Amino acid sequence: MIQTLKQGLKVGLQTTWTLGKIIFPITLLVTILSYTPIMSWLTKLLSPLMGYIGLSGEAAIPLVLGNVLNLYAAIGAMLTMELTVKEVLILAIMLSFSHNLLVESAVAKQVGVKVWIVVLVRVGLALFSAWIIHLVWQGGGEKAQYGFVPDSGTETVTSAGAIIYQGAESALLGIFQLALIVIPIMIFIQIMKDLKWLEVFSKWMGPLTRMLGIRENTSTTLAAGLVFGLAYGAGVMIQAVKEDGVSKKDVYLVMIFLVGCHAVMEDTLLFAPLGIPLWPLLTIRLVVAIVLTAIVAFAWKYIEGDMSPNIS
Repeated sequence: MIQTLKQGLKVGLQTTWTLGKIIFPITLLVTILSYTPIMSWLTKLLSPLMGYIGLSGEAAIPLVLGNVLNLYAAIGAMLTMELTVKEVLILAIMLSFSHNLLVESAVAKQVGVKVWIVVLVRVGLALFSAWIIHLVWQGGGEKAQYGFVPDSGTETVTSAGAIIYQGAESALLGIFQLALIVIPIMIFIQIMKDLKWLEVFSKWMGPLTRMLGIRENTSTTLAAGLVFGLAYGAGVMIQAVKEDGVSKKDVYLVMIFLVGCHAVMEDTLLFAPLGIPLWPLLTIRLVVAIVLTAIVAFAWKYIEGDMSPNIS
């Protein structure tokens, strides 16, 4: 058992180091950029497009913050705005699909998934879902009533040194939080492997993996991503690719599923202060992720069959 714990700890530290080298520079860079005119420029650039998806021009602010920073920044911005119920729901759906885009896309790249695919899927799902809600739902014009408003934890800084310090602090805190989750996961996975529990767990996840058209050796990655998030799921996938021989096809399918639906508990509950119903938000994410992944799996299988030699 001691050897198992040592191996799990080693793998957890290696994974944290791999992901930390991505998270630190991107978080630091984005924090610095948030104090420059670039953020305002992005907001003005996106404002004319907001009307097509049922949003006002100022709604571009939480969208930009959510995609270049995180959900906390986006929700903090939304809580300071007078938005309608419909606008809040559209923003919540969009941000649930597309947030923390720079870091999570870079992390997904570590498992061999092209960044442009991750960005295209996440942004595409966000825009498409917003457009559908805007067309289908004609209500929600009343002013949104927010619930409990959390402390955003932000503070105004002016000097370059203070900005860099804030960015480095945020990055290190993010890596620390990552380690607190990744290391126990890796130790638990190692225990499961050594005690042959992983095979049982894979069978439990069998119905979902079969529905998605992927092999059962991706089940641990799916579970980690669903519960803890895309970055943590990618961390588990990095190890699975090394040890379990996960195919390129399965890597893509799992990551496509997770970019649509990950951290289902945390990401969904974060929207509670906005006063919107959470079950529809969770249901939409889950259904869209399953349908999209199943379609891609079917298309991949069809293309492989089409390209295989005809031996009849």
